[in-house]
Amino acid sequence: MNMKLLRFAAIALVAALPLGAQAGATLLLVNGKIWTANPKQPEAEAVAVSGNRIIAVGSSAEILKLERTGAQVIDLRGKRVLPGFDDAHVHFFEGGASLAGPQLRYAKSQEEFRNILAEFASHTPKGQWIVGGNWDHENWTPATLPVHQLIDPVTKDWPVFVNRLDGHMSLANAVALKLAGIDHDTKDVPGGVIVRDADGNPTGILKDAAQELIYKVIPPPTAEQIRTAVKAAQSYANAQGVTSVQDMSATPDVFRVYQDMVHHGELTVRISGHQPLMSWKRLAEVGLQSDFGNEYLHIGGLKGFADGSLGSTTALFFQPYLDAPKTSGIPSAELANPDQMFANIEHADAAGLQVAIHAIGDKANHTILGFYERVEQEHGQRDRRFRIEHAQHLLPADIPRFARLHVIASMQPYHCIDDGRWAEKRIGPERAKTTYAFRSLLDSGAILAFGSDWDVAPMSAIMGIYAAATRRTLDDKHPEGWIAEQKITVAEAVRAYTMGSAYASFDERIKGSIENGKLGDFVVLSDDIFAIDPVKIADTKVLLTIFDGRVVYSANENGSSGLRVRP
Repeated sequence: MNMKLLRFAAIALVAALPLGAQAGATLLLVNGKIWTANPKQPEAEAVAVSGNRIIAVGSSAEILKLERTGAQVIDLRGKRVLPGFDDAHVHFFEGGASLAGPQLRYAKSQEEFRNILAEFASHTPKGQWIVGGNWDHENWTPATLPVHQLIDPVTKDWPVFVNRLDGHMSLANAVALKLAGIDHDTKDVPGGVIVRDADGNPTGILKDAAQELIYKVIPPPTAEQIRTAVKAAQSYANAQGVTSVQDMSATPDVFRVYQDMVHHGELTVRISGHQPLMSWKRLAEVGLQSDFGNEYLHIGGLKGFADGSLGSTTALFFQPYLDAPKTSGIPSAELANPDQMFANIEHADAAGLQVAIHAIGDKANHTILGFYERVEQEHGQRDRRFRIEHAQHLLPADIPRFARLHVIASMQPYHCIDDGRWAEKRIGPERAKTTYAFRSLLDSGAILAFGSDWDVAPMSAIMGIYAAATRRTLDDKHPEGWIAEQKITVAEAVRAYTMGSAYASFDERIKGSIENGKLGDFVVLSDDIFAIDPVKIADTKVLLTIFDGRVVYSANENGSSGLRVRP
């Protein structure tokens, strides 16, 4: 029996047991408002879990009859419960590692940027690489890119390579440039740009594939460093109500640590790990297919890149940027050879592997949809669940193609209220109309899977739901919503963070909703986000996160959750 059938059989067995024959509950949530995502029973008052599986959903009186000696009972006192959030797009190790790096995201000027680096360096052993940062020059006035001369005086004894928050460009200091051998004569690489000054000398900014020139000289992290970062990442995830993540950059070294943590019972999130598209042959040769693994960790997805990002002016468009008219973006190193990229997608699909491609610009999205359509024509229809990661800027004619081709739009709503502050200076109001086109995609029949893109953005599903429902940009300049016609309802946004994401990883049979036989993953919120003004969702807190039938985060650690728990 293959892994997928084995998982389904276990669910069916639990769900088929008559209520009286099922084992008593080990966890009971009662007196709450439970949004189940199950259309046959949309709302409930209570839920019972035995071990790590849901055994009953109903009224508090019904559920309390299932209590057994030693069970934990949580009186929700009317609080809202949702299925545990499933973040469909994260960079988990990188995010955990960034928690220990310089925090540059909210620097409001180049001077503050430099001062934060100087302070961080003063507490770092000399010679050790300083990486991470997540800076955003769009927070500065003027919004000009930094150069290595800005930070060289305060980082003479450390190689520095700090990334912009989108991960598509980074700043190297003089020490790092020298270690990588990057100088006036270094040529650009396919899919990347070395930004240069008027004399042709590198400024320190490297975009997309050019970043590899530096990355290849940075020592790889040890297994223990990876483990430390992953533990930090999952603690952060649990505090956000996230019980599942889909890691878009689970390298073999990271995946090895994940496996070891599963063996030692250390994971408090479920992980779906994606490998690089170009590694399809490595997976295919040992017979792996989509969704290989178990309920804690599985593999099978492949991640490729079509272009860069809007913020780095490397997202690939049909028309030039308004504020950089000499470019319309660049294809990724993979798409620079489109025949080879298509061949990789085609071979991966033939091997039964799921494919997910990063595409930001309208030309990148159009091209990848074309690749997917060709594969379907050549290989026939099947449940392949192709994905486009971000699906950010779309041609109007391409929107209905997602549903027609059964392509999942894996999107990150927080980017909408972040990029919306400045996106129109890049592409203008007309092209912006189909930017983060949540409403149009849903109305066309497409499936949305929501995530955060952490550590590019905060791993907050609450803020993602707020963003999708309000589209109020972070600068408060669009109180009615930026491109308001693309707003969706709170329920639609929550579904995209639960059932939509579960479907995107072939997991809808075991999670994404609160119903018999599914995993005991829940989040308890401070407010009923379906009843309050969507604008107030941003103030909602996570009170409890329950993973595998046990509490893994409680707001009691930072203040009262307002819930009654026994024993």
